[in-house]
Amino acid sequence: MAITDWPLHERPREKLLHQGAQALSDAELLAIFLRTGLPGKSAVDLARELLQEFGSLRGLLTADQQSFCKPAGLGTAKFAQLQAVLEMARRHLAEQLQKGDALTSPDLTRRYLSSRLRDRDHEVFVCLFLDNQNRVIRYDEMFRGTIDGAAVYPREVVKRALSLGAAAVILAHNHPSGVAEPSRADRSITERLQQALGLVDIRVLDHLVVGDGEVVSFAERGWI
Repeated sequence: MAITDWPLHERPREKLLHQGAQALSDAELLAIFLRTGLPGKSAVDLARELLQEFGSLRGLLTADQQSFCKPAGLGTAKFAQLQAVLEMARRHLAEQLQKGDALTSPDLTRRYLSSRLRDRDHEVFVCLFLDNQNRVIRYDEMFRGTIDGAAVYPREVVKRALSLGAAAVILAHNHPSGVAEPSRADRSITERLQQALGLVDIRVLDHLVVGDGEVVSFAERGWI
């Protein structure tokens, strides 16, 4: 049965408009994105099949172009559309973060950094440079590495912070393994960065380690 033949209150688009996006299932949200199904298959039916094929909504959203375009009902146009939607979501989080105090929005800061780092297949070390009111000046991916780690150079972080006129920094990096527990090397480089930045009166407010569904805060553990 086509979705247009469903009762109004059961149709994904109308349900979203009346109850909000949070009321929809993953399949219903995906169906709205797909817009149409296949002959003899509604958009919701197609969405359910895709979720089963990719294992989850996240599995679909993080699939590479070749994997994404393989199933019937998807293609390069849909892949491009999805990438645009994901990037808009990241930019929306970034704008929210830039308008407020990063320290008073820890959940927003975690969500933003997680959206940028969680699904990387290599380690990336980033800095959120803040002004004297803890507002974000810039997000910078400073160093990239292999799946095992990234070489981090405190001198480069100090140079960048000074060039931006930053008063404070929030450090972050991901663990491609998915395990967010900080290593000894993570603690060591944090201490080195604190010392280097401290020489020019720039504070390190936190270091966040992003894993798969978990973000560990050095500040919350009393390490900063």
